[in-house]
Amino acid sequence: MQYNITAPSLLNQTIKLPASKSISNRALVIYALSGGQVLPDNLSDCDDTEVIISALRDNPYEINIKAAGTAMRFMTAYLATKAGEEHVITGTERMLHRPIGTLVDALRYLGADIEYIGETGYPPLRIRGRQLEGGQLEVPGNISSQFISALLLIGPCLRNGLTLRMTGDIISRPYIDLTLWTMREFGADADWSSYETITVSSKLYQSRPYYIENDWSAASYWYEMMALSKNEDDEIRLTGLMDGSKQGDSSVRYIFSLLGVKSAFETTAESVPTTVTLRHSGRCVPRLEYDFVNSPDLAQTFVVCCCMLGVKFHFRGLSTLKIKESDRIEALKIELRKLGFVIHDVNDCELYWDGERCEPQPEKGIDTYEDHRMALAFAPAAFRLSHLNINNPQVVTKSYPRFWDDIKAAGFEVKSEE
Repeated sequence: MQYNITAPSLLNQTIKLPASKSISNRALVIYALSGGQVLPDNLSDCDDTEVIISALRDNPYEINIKAAGTAMRFMTAYLATKAGEEHVITGTERMLHRPIGTLVDALRYLGADIEYIGETGYPPLRIRGRQLEGGQLEVPGNISSQFISALLLIGPCLRNGLTLRMTGDIISRPYIDLTLWTMREFGADADWSSYETITVSSKLYQSRPYYIENDWSAASYWYEMMALSKNEDDEIRLTGLMDGSKQGDSSVRYIFSLLGVKSAFETTAESVPTTVTLRHSGRCVPRLEYDFVNSPDLAQTFVVCCCMLGVKFHFRGLSTLKIKESDRIEALKIELRKLGFVIHDVNDCELYWDGERCEPQPEKGIDTYEDHRMALAFAPAAFRLSHLNINNPQVVTKSYPRFWDDIKAAGFEVKSEE
């Protein structure tokens, strides 16, 4: 399937963003570990969250988490604590090539019984749950924050709690902080005891009603649309966001202020969801340098946006992009060439564009590599093109199922072609 997208001449719409996938997935695991009494409210309806809901509800022997990386990591740790249960956890072909060895090694050190069914270091896994002792554990700080969060989430259920020390540079620290914040919302005693060490007490979670705020990652694509639209009277209103959000991707509003987008929040308490209004500021930097080590999921949005604005850039902190739903560094290089932009990478962890152009080939369409963020990040580029073709656009269901309906409501013309 292919979508042919044409952007509107005027952008003026109120958008109800999806609930935060990151918070939903953390809250669901905590809900299960606390005894499963009160299901969190306003859960995300994306594929990644649905697979966790199905696994917890149906408790099958074989759990297929499809392409959900967070679910693979979180559910592996969760299942390792389920004494007396045995499960196989698997996923898509791409998921079977995403490494999980570091997490498995850490869980085994804590006493988990986990067996590789196929290639060592990769799913699928056979997990026989047991009571884990816990204690002190050391892991590299530059591994995926999802590995670290998976370990932290089960910490309160370990007999001796968990003292987790991270060595070297710690990447994606805001995602770790989001995990700790969500844990504390359910009564856990978990916090940084030093710059590189987190201590989690053996204190069980408390079941409670809990409301999930909306998703700042999803907001990033509307910020991109505002940055790329040309009508100075354009306005977008995004509902359900928190001004003082713990989501790492809430930094999007500060970065986009450098690309001509200003944010105005309704006056309310920082801990209460509200509406943020996006407008043009009329000011845009000619070049952008940024380290995405704390928010790598925003990288695709800014790479595409800067190219379309003609803003040269050098982005660092992208080492995890190689092992996401796609090899996002290579995917961005290939697809932006179709639009006439030649971007370069450095040591698989940096991307830069110095203004180099090539002959565009937009008729080929943007391939999405089974990666939701490829479709989401490229769609706003239609504002700077006569039209844009997106191949396999259905991948957005992984994190933002209503995306195409929302942009149609905002005035985009979206034609489906088989």
